[in-house]
Amino acid sequence: MVGEESWCPGFIQALHWESLLRQQISSDNLLPKASALLDDQVESVTKVAIALLVEQKLGWESEWAHYVSCLPQLGEMNSTIFWSRSELDMICQSFVYQETIKQKAQLEKDFLRIKPALEQFPHILRRITFKDFIHAYALVKSRAWGSTKGVSLIPFADFLNHDGVSEAIVLNDEDKHVSEVIADRNYAAHEEVLIRYGKFSNATLLLDFGFTLPYNIHDQVKVQIDIPHHDLLRETKLEILKKHYLPAIEDDNGFKTSWDSFIIKEVKSAVGKGKGVPQSLRAFARVLCCTSHQDLSDLVLEAVQNDGRLARRPFKSRSKEIQAHEILLSHLTRLIEEYNASVKSLGNAASPSICKRFALRRQMTLHLLAGELRILKSASAWLKNYCASLL
Repeated sequence: MVGEESWCPGFIQALHWESLLRQQISSDNLLPKASALLDDQVESVTKVAIALLVEQKLGWESEWAHYVSCLPQLGEMNSTIFWSRSELDMICQSFVYQETIKQKAQLEKDFLRIKPALEQFPHILRRITFKDFIHAYALVKSRAWGSTKGVSLIPFADFLNHDGVSEAIVLNDEDKHVSEVIADRNYAAHEEVLIRYGKFSNATLLLDFGFTLPYNIHDQVKVQIDIPHHDLLRETKLEILKKHYLPAIEDDNGFKTSWDSFIIKEVKSAVGKGKGVPQSLRAFARVLCCTSHQDLSDLVLEAVQNDGRLARRPFKSRSKEIQAHEILLSHLTRLIEEYNASVKSLGNAASPSICKRFALRRQMTLHLLAGELRILKSASAWLKNYCASLL
């Protein structure tokens, strides 16, 4: 927290804060012997989590004791990896559910990988449990800042809360060995200073940070769509789609797409160009509605003659172009109905007898689902208008 002496009366023109890199907790804090025992598959977040575990075990003998004592306790963590099965069931409609399952499974593998190294230092890291590890991991994941050398905990900077529209971010100057935050506006005395952790959706905020925003301008939804098993051309379509699929690149939220999964963002206008509905999803629908080998061959030839991307141009036949997009519209309509049902069930679950933690996580679930529902509705509205414009 910022001390009283750090503020001047009235308005401050800007908050400027610096931290020397040596005043941060990074993988460099690990003992060389411990670091040598960790293989290349151990990621930076895990290494910093081990360094944090060491400082926690040292207690008040640690030079970071005052900082570590201010960090949230295990029971205060709300990232979805800490949710119970019944709590996770609330978000089963969202892709965050599957991401949480995957993350928990990966953490179990990571713990087994690093456990032999931890056991080499029983005087410091004695009786480290999986709960200890995921607590430290979640602290680092939710509070650390990245650089070309990995991530590090920056005391004070990680006490600043998130505002998705703020322009103030943590900047790293590795040449000068300095990290800094410069406020994006004037702040009054005693006013809370906010920064932006990143352009993160509620899905990322909930999964990695343990909180959500009531309305998040960076919300997005990941949808998966498959080729029906009764489609006689299914195997051919699968082969063509996989052959022309471009390797996935992580977006700002760290989520990857695949040949059959797509990230939809909010479509600002139903009458615009549909920015937010990925071209790859529309291309998938065009492949999906092909009814002959000749149709598929024509799409492959078109891709070869142009930039190599499959089915990126509208069908010459308007009726076929409408059919392709009606497939997407039907899929989104079903998802919207399912999301509406989930939101309604949460609304009916209100009870004065529920515990404070469950009530908080239920509220965060509502923020998550409402945001993803808003995105789906915006895409649906655009698809309806696009199909109508072709009639």
